[in-house]
Amino acid sequence: MQPRNMSMNGAVDLAAVKAAGEAKQKAEQARARSAEEGGAGAPARLVIDVDEAGFEAEVLQRSAEVPVVIDFWAEWCEPCKQLSPVLERITQEYAGRVLLAKIDVDQNQTLMQQFGVQGIPAVFAVVAGQALPLFQGAASEQQIRETLDQLVQVAEQRFGITGIQGAVAEEAGAPAEPEVPEDPALAAAQEALDSGDLSGAVQAYKNVLADDPGHTEARVGLAMAELLSRVQGLDANQVRKDAADAPADVEAQLKAADLDMSGGHVEDAFGRLVETVKRTSGDEREKTRLRLLELFEVIGAEDPRVVTARGALARVLF
Repeated sequence: MQPRNMSMNGAVDLAAVKAAGEAKQKAEQARARSAEEGGAGAPARLVIDVDEAGFEAEVLQRSAEVPVVIDFWAEWCEPCKQLSPVLERITQEYAGRVLLAKIDVDQNQTLMQQFGVQGIPAVFAVVAGQALPLFQGAASEQQIRETLDQLVQVAEQRFGITGIQGAVAEEAGAPAEPEVPEDPALAAAQEALDSGDLSGAVQAYKNVLADDPGHTEARVGLAMAELLSRVQGLDANQVRKDAADAPADVEAQLKAADLDMSGGHVEDAFGRLVETVKRTSGDEREKTRLRLLELFEVIGAEDPRVVTARGALARVLF
């Protein structure tokens, strides 16, 4: 799912926005504190777990000195397991220009509601105390980097926020996790996906599945790559108009469901296809059913929305 186009004006037009001068002043004060504390304690970490109790101190206050990227995730969310490691790795490479705060939605429902999160993974940013949506759902590494580059730029230009110095990804003294040998075929698929070579990614994931049909990560990756391929180049307004004008047009409904999914509107995508299955028969019904199963793969079988949609599909079919 592609990141939404980040409006730089949105960073200063939100209701809770503070004056740019005030934000710059806070950033300068935060940098001064960091300079005074430099060398006195452990270096700041780049990737942190945040809950509701620590949100103000660890996100809002720190956003005066560094853009804080928030990764809303859950243990049962398969796409989260694809996206989170990429976000963590890129955050480390940015060397203190951004901070990544990971929020488990199952444990922090209030924060999820306050940010208006409709589905996960969902990624937001907080700059100088202001919330800014970045993207929802899966995204390629290139898209993530482009989005973060824009975020870093607006933080510096609008608020004078340049990041933190001496940051590390793990606590001092923490034992390094053992490296897991990388599957070359899976690595090739991920590399193709990150570079925007969607057809290459699709084929690479298929190669993995040819040798191991039960490979969960490859199944999820294939479903994501195929979804991105289908929505690439679509005119969203036209697709939605076609779907609204012709509810019996299966192709129109399939395209609209793909757009719903790529935009993070998971329940809408599932509901649209369940209704299409209900209205159709024969080959058209089977085609719609299979597309719905593909979208289930993108989200993951344990996601409550998938469980609910499977039940709705069963009631329609039987």
